[in-house]
Amino acid sequence: MSPVVVAVLAGGAGRRMGGDKPRRRLNGLRLLDHALNKAHALAGPVILVVRDPAQADGFAETIVLDAPDIDGPLAGLLAALVWAADAGFDQVLTLACDMPRVPGDLLSRLQSALTAESGVAVAASGGRLHPVCALWRTTAVPVLRRRADEGRLSLQGLSEAVGRVIVDWPAEDDDAFVNINTIDDLALAEAALPEHG
Repeated sequence: MSPVVVAVLAGGAGRRMGGDKPRRRLNGLRLLDHALNKAHALAGPVILVVRDPAQADGFAETIVLDAPDIDGPLAGLLAALVWAADAGFDQVLTLACDMPRVPGDLLSRLQSALTAESGVAVAASGGRLHPVCALWRTTAVPVLRRRADEGRLSLQGLSEAVGRVIVDWPAEDDDAFVNINTIDDLALAEAALPEHG
């Protein structure tokens, strides 16, 4: 298996949460702490990708800034892929800062599914793709740049363009990919997630 950089994408504005989503607490830990703990358990090195350096205050990770002039998660993905390529890695596992339950076998299953022809392996569960939970090849950079220049900013569209393989988790594992976007989502996760889980 190739060495992998794990990139936690935390540059979003968190508007539906009222701002500063990564610092919201879930069972005593910040959402970003949950994501970083998962990231370190999966592989290393771990990088924290943010839009603004202030978003990373108080975190002792390698900080990478979103690519300028691109909106949405592609800005973080491009920054992570470029950082990884410059550091000599050819694969990046991306995780969202608001998905505290990703499965422990995420990296191993995605890496096993990635073929020589595919540019990304994407997690799926319950009939839904989770393109932020994906293992990307750094060779996706030129396609990503071209699509961003053309205003095509969809992660799903990019995953199709670089040759996507989909890795399904059983329906009962669907909540492993729960995405916390609102205060209500946070309350539901608080009730369901074990303390420091």
